[in-house]
Amino acid sequence: MRFTPIIFSKLLAPINRRQFSAIVTRHAGDAYDKCFKSWDHLVALIFAQFAASATSLRGLETSFNANSQHHYHLGTGRIARSTFADANRRRPVAVFADTFAMLAAQLDRNARREGKELLRLIDSTPIPLGRLCAWAQWNGRIRGMKAHIVYDPNADCPRLLDITHATVNDAQIGRTIEIEAGATYVFGKGYCHYGWWTAIAGAKAFFVTRPKTNMKLDLVCIREFKEAEGNGFTVLEDAEANFASKGDSKLPIKLRRVTVRRHQDGATLELVTNDLERGAVAIGQLYKTRWQIELLFRWMKQHLRIRAFIGNNENAIRLQIIAAMIAYVLIRIAAKTHCIKLPVLRLLDLVGQCLFDRRSFGAIDKPPPVNPGRKREHISNHQMRFIYA
Repeated sequence: MRFTPIIFSKLLAPINRRQFSAIVTRHAGDAYDKCFKSWDHLVALIFAQFAASATSLRGLETSFNANSQHHYHLGTGRIARSTFADANRRRPVAVFADTFAMLAAQLDRNARREGKELLRLIDSTPIPLGRLCAWAQWNGRIRGMKAHIVYDPNADCPRLLDITHATVNDAQIGRTIEIEAGATYVFGKGYCHYGWWTAIAGAKAFFVTRPKTNMKLDLVCIREFKEAEGNGFTVLEDAEANFASKGDSKLPIKLRRVTVRRHQDGATLELVTNDLERGAVAIGQLYKTRWQIELLFRWMKQHLRIRAFIGNNENAIRLQIIAAMIAYVLIRIAAKTHCIKLPVLRLLDLVGQCLFDRRSFGAIDKPPPVNPGRKREHISNHQMRFIYA
């Protein structure tokens, strides 16, 4: 009889075990855990993202151990609460962070579309922790952490993830991002750093952002534009400008200021970019795509478990946030690999209900097959009659 793996096993299939072992070795992920390895830890945290009963450490232990007959094919064993809590406290975050980067690159290759421009949206979202975590830092609005994400809207794929304290400036994280030549980076006011803008231009890349209120620009010339109406906005002005500053702090690049008015509320927005080739409407549309990363943040907070945590120490919370993003990427890879057209939310619900079912992943939204009984042979009406040929 042909062996059929469970849904959970197929979901974990994109994680290359050899590459994962190399990551664990590089960061000494199993240095202090002899029986609860990094792979066991990763599988358990991903399981906690999908299983409805795994809302606490005790619930995770009970529900995962109740399916011990599947542990062999998953390459894991039973979970003990104390061992799991110890691993949450001391396992290096870099093990899971590099695993996320590996899977994000794989999703990007699978979803890449030829002819599409390289567009990267950069933003951060706060993760409130409240008073239960005394170590969490207060930034004036929340006590908690931040998740910084670089998002590719064309592939619908988060490419980079970084988790910091809520007090860390967004521009500080932006400067650590590797710049891709020819890419266009779209970000908000929080990423205002003139040295970083100069580095983006020096790498032959582009940026579109909004200036801070204290940023002064000297008008150089007004540019003509043929098209003024965009999708939900109107272009009011397109001009070249220079950074107004005394001394040596002037930007050594040419800037462009595009002023638009939103149809929704009539608000006027000023956009700054180093792209001198695209039309004014195209610049406004690029900044409007930044809304897609806001939708991603809202989806994450509503449907991934990054509000209630299994552990209250800093390392445990970082691990769970990264595991949530790994679970999201695995769902996206499975949907593309098996050509599933369901919305991600619907697929997430189905996976949670069918984690240990043995069925085809592509038919996860269909009822399980029913084995029909043997076809009964036709019985002659004359079998009880003594009629001989």
